[in-house]
Amino acid sequence: MTATATPPTAAESPRAYQRLGDRVFSKSALIAGSLILVILAAVAIFLVAQSLPALVADPNDFIGRPDSFWAYVWPLVFGTLWSASLALLMALPLAIGIALFISHFAPRRLAQALGYIIDLLAAVPSVVYGLWGIGVLAPAVQPLYTWLTENLGWIPLFAPPASGTGRTILTAAIVLGVMILPVMTAICREVFLQTPVLHEEAALALGATRWEMIRMAVLPFGRPGIVSGAMLGLGRALGETMAVAMVLSPAAVVSFAVLQSRNPSTIAANIALSFPESYGVNVNLLIATGLVLFVITLIVNSIARWVVNRRKDFSGAN
Repeated sequence: MTATATPPTAAESPRAYQRLGDRVFSKSALIAGSLILVILAAVAIFLVAQSLPALVADPNDFIGRPDSFWAYVWPLVFGTLWSASLALLMALPLAIGIALFISHFAPRRLAQALGYIIDLLAAVPSVVYGLWGIGVLAPAVQPLYTWLTENLGWIPLFAPPASGTGRTILTAAIVLGVMILPVMTAICREVFLQTPVLHEEAALALGATRWEMIRMAVLPFGRPGIVSGAMLGLGRALGETMAVAMVLSPAAVVSFAVLQSRNPSTIAANIALSFPESYGVNVNLLIATGLVLFVITLIVNSIARWVVNRRKDFSGAN
């Protein structure tokens, strides 16, 4: 008698018994993930290929005749990092405070309303923030800038003379801070809401106040989310174009003074303002500055990923 072959069990060949929907979803997810890597590689290849002519060209052919490519790009890199850092420094504590208020202090209806408002603010176009910056914020803060330079001018940040229009790097940083605030607040809020209730109740049962419970249970649990939200906001601030271009009157300077009329420009704003009038090797020069911004963004995201993973490993070890 010939032995009949028994069909493989599901444990022996799980792929044979996958449903059609599961296979379609699996393949679609794989294609989507691979497509992201392909697009990123294509962008990197384009930037490198278009940047090479500027890297080997004569600096006398560049806009403004700088001594070298790095002499041209360094003030832009400084302005990009300086404005984004100021924006993050102002927006992150406020985002954490708003997220804590929505998740642990506000009544349910008020928390829902504030959550909707935060989500709507994240959808406002950057040009609207730019118009608000030059039309409302800059005239409002200009008297304050004058007072700061007259009374605290001995501090390098507030070195005189103050701008007569209020359109300074500090104003641009405030606009950037308002722009990145909704994104960071939304992420922090969702992370704080995921804090295990047992951890909060245990802290309260031990006699902790609500603030002590937040400090011992909520903030440590949400630290990776806070870092992720901060880096996401920093990434948007680094790449913001229109708001900064509309607010600033840029110049190729490197200065930590935040109230003067001569402000360091950012890479994205410089590209937006200079590209329409550029030709020849100057187009490659602007693309090369875009490559520098691309590298800076990758470095920032890599550092954020390392911090988050390090925190997770540390928590798992404990």
